[in-house]
Amino acid sequence: MSVAVLVADDEAPARHELAALLAADPRVSIVHTASGGAEALRVLERGEVAVAFLDIHMPGITGFDLARALAGLRTRPPVVFVTADDSGAVHAFDLEAVDYVLKPVRAERLYRALGRALAAEAGVDAVDDETIPVTVGTSTRLVRRADVRWVQANGDYSRLYTAASDHLVRVPLSELAERWAGAGFVRVHRSYLVNRDAVTEVRLTGSAPTVALAEIELPVSRRLVPTVRDALLR
Repeated sequence: MSVAVLVADDEAPARHELAALLAADPRVSIVHTASGGAEALRVLERGEVAVAFLDIHMPGITGFDLARALAGLRTRPPVVFVTADDSGAVHAFDLEAVDYVLKPVRAERLYRALGRALAAEAGVDAVDDETIPVTVGTSTRLVRRADVRWVQANGDYSRLYTAASDHLVRVPLSELAERWAGAGFVRVHRSYLVNRDAVTEVRLTGSAPTVALAEIELPVSRRLVPTVRDALLR
């Protein structure tokens, strides 16, 4: 089943690029485009759109204004903000956006956002993905748990590693290990927690057991070998 989506962005190159990427996805049948908030609202009021991809900073009616206006519609499509502004994530999620994609947009990141939005539109609980506030300079970003590949203990803090960056958060590794166990994160060492989906190779025999991700090899504690084997190989 394929769906109609909306792309609203006042900058033509960004709008055309986003529309082209979405049109290439087999889950999308039609891409409606709008160069401003008022035009986007007219499209949304027709009730044909399954997912709305909105820029934040548009003249007149902003993306945030549109998200608030959607609350009054009979059918409210999930909203994904696509923006160069990395400071609006907290407000975006206050408005119940399902994702927040930063420009320049990577195709795989956009397609993942579409998947989350379609799951939300269908009422599937798989969208339930914890977000973690992190400080970047003077702004706050929200990092999704699903984007975290591995975690390293740092005293009472933990450092979260994603494919693009790393962030120090004031949560001990032991707490994250307990909280994220049901989401596929495995404690492999007293200092390391890994996302099962990021593991590419497991070596549990010999004197130095390890798990490998594309970007790093992490040690496995001898006492945790049975647990890691059960979690990753069965």
